[in-house]
Parts: sequence; C-alpha cells; structure tokens
Amino acid sequence: MSETNAAYTADEPFFHALLKPYRSLGRTGFLVLMGAMTFGWIVTGIFFIAHGAWPVFGFFGLDVLGLYIAFRLNYRAARVSEEVIVSRTSLDILKVAASGRSESYHFNPFWARFSVKRHAEIGITDMAVVSREKSVPIGSFLNPDDRESFAKAFTLALATAKKR
Repeated sequence: MSETNAAYTADEPFFHALLKPYRSLGRTGFLVLMGAMTFGWIVTGIFFIAHGAWPVFGFFGLDVLGLYIAFRLNYRAARVSEEVIVSRTSLDILKVAASGRSESYHFNPFWARFSVKRHAEIGITDMAVVSREKSVPIGSFLNPDDRESFAKAFTLALATAKKR
C-alpha cells in the first residue's frame, strides 16, 4: 500500500450525521390547515356580517394572518442544520443557520471531547464538542430521544476514531 492510499483511507469518513429540527406538520398539512382556517373565517365572517357585526370579520382575518405568520417563521427556523463528519484524522462540524449563513469547525478527534449535560427527569440538556481552545454546541434543537440517539452514536464514533 502506498503512502497516498494510506492517507486516503485514514481520511475517509466513517461517521456522518445530518441533524435537522423535527417539524410535525409538512407542506400539505400546512396548506390543508390554512385552507380550513380560511374557509372557517369566510363562513363565520359572512354570518357575522349578515347580522351586522362586521368588525368581527376583520378580527377573524387577523387570527388567520397571525397563524400564517407564526407557521412561516416556524418553517424558516426549521432550515437550521448541523452536519457532523468524523474520520480518523478529523472531526468536522458544519452549522447552517436559518438565514443560510454557515460556520465550519474543525477538530482533531484525538484531542476532542464530547461533553454531555444531563438532567435526571429530562435527559440530555446540552451537548458540545470541546477541545483546548474552543467549544461548539451541537444538536440544541433536537428532541430528547434524538439527542440520546445522537449522543450514543457520536460517542461510539469518537471512540472508534481514537483507537483506529
């Protein structure tokens, strides 16, 4: 085996995780919900207008608009992602914010430590990759079950990188 092949094999990632926040309502569900809300607003609004309570029509419209804005902001926040890649010679973390701005972090897996803070009732509350000069929090948007699953897999990946 030549030196270039050995270097390539050592740099090949053996752990790759793409972390994204969970959203229970997809695009189709959102359209159905907004359609139902708009239909309900129009039907109820026509009833109130027919009985002379026309200001109620506008206030119902504000409710629908407020719900729409809240969901749009929620879906914008869901564009956050974190990519964690581990090989024998490197640990790379790419964080992408909702705005699209990205930050990249590079660690040596031999010097990196995975810090996990737990609460007795909740489980994992905080996860971070820590090295001498920096600490990078990861997975803050994950639900408790996903945090546990990621922590177990990532701990195993770091241990594998250190003993290879």
